[in-house]
Amino acid sequence: MLERPAMLLLIPGPVQTRPEVRAAMAQDIAPWDRDFQAVYARIRERIVGVAGGTPGVHATLPLQGAGHFVTEAALRTFVVPGGKVLIPMNGAYATRMARLAREAGREVVPLDLPDTRGATAADIVPVLEADTSIGHVAFVFNETGSGIVNDADGIGRAVRGLGRRMILDAVSAFGVLPFRLDEHPECDVLVFTSGKCLEGMPGMGFAVARMDRAEACAGHAQSWSLDLSDVLANAKRSGWGSIRFTPPVQAIAAFDVALDLYEAEGGQPARYARYRANADALYDGLAAIGLRPYLEKQHQGPVIVTVHQPSDPRFDLMTFVEALKRRGVLISNFYNTSAPTLRIGAIGAITTDDIRRAVAAIGATLDDMLAKAA
Repeated sequence: MLERPAMLLLIPGPVQTRPEVRAAMAQDIAPWDRDFQAVYARIRERIVGVAGGTPGVHATLPLQGAGHFVTEAALRTFVVPGGKVLIPMNGAYATRMARLAREAGREVVPLDLPDTRGATAADIVPVLEADTSIGHVAFVFNETGSGIVNDADGIGRAVRGLGRRMILDAVSAFGVLPFRLDEHPECDVLVFTSGKCLEGMPGMGFAVARMDRAEACAGHAQSWSLDLSDVLANAKRSGWGSIRFTPPVQAIAAFDVALDLYEAEGGQPARYARYRANADALYDGLAAIGLRPYLEKQHQGPVIVTVHQPSDPRFDLMTFVEALKRRGVLISNFYNTSAPTLRIGAIGAITTDDIRRAVAAIGATLDDMLAKAA
């Protein structure tokens, strides 16, 4: 039974967390201590399991920082300097991925798509067939700009069939949307962070990579800090509980507890079912109070729901967000879709009861705000 929080944090990460996870932060830890190194090594093994990886073939390569850090590290490590990478451009985080790749000196081949549907193999294949010099396809599994989901399984099979490689940004999808690395040998690496769907605290990025590919790509990164090949080399040299640079140790300890709770809930199928129910309740509830969904229902993923902002000229996003917060619900105070939207998360330690509470608060806040502005 999840706690009923005083403030509902409805953003796509960092998410609402359980008290057990927060409590694990209340300790002082030395990162080189043997007891902590055992925790760190255990987390790395557990993550390979969640990723559907194969021990001895895949390894967890952690990196301090936000999702952008580990995404850039993946691009730097696995795409050769100057190499071409195809990125389907159907959301704000795809745009950010492209910038990371370009500033790392990689050549981006953009594939422009609308931000209202996910990319599929049918979108990718013609581009790869037309340009055999493209070595990698990199994309965002779940776009938290609009809420769409790109077809990682289908794209991966197409990439493999054409003899290319893949990088998967699963930052807001890992542990919820199904994808198994042991079924996708074309995938060099997937990346995610501690503060999203596994409901840990923010602070750590994780790459789950093929060890043979990471070793083959040594020297590509042109950065010591962002070199995942070096993370692997350090682990093989110094042990899987070793850390190259000082990490957010409390966040790692909390993540171990978050993994316990994830497994106790039932793992990926159960976490997906809860988030899917949350997203459906949010989508339908917001529509029922007169807010128009940004996506058609068939394209709506389980992580974030976006709706068009009210067309009433008296509506102001920042004023609305602050007023809603006073009612105990906190949502994003920005949007990154092509049209003005409200951006509301469906993930974290929340249930459909919390969603119904949030929808009621949103409706009351809108009524209050527009009545006062009249």
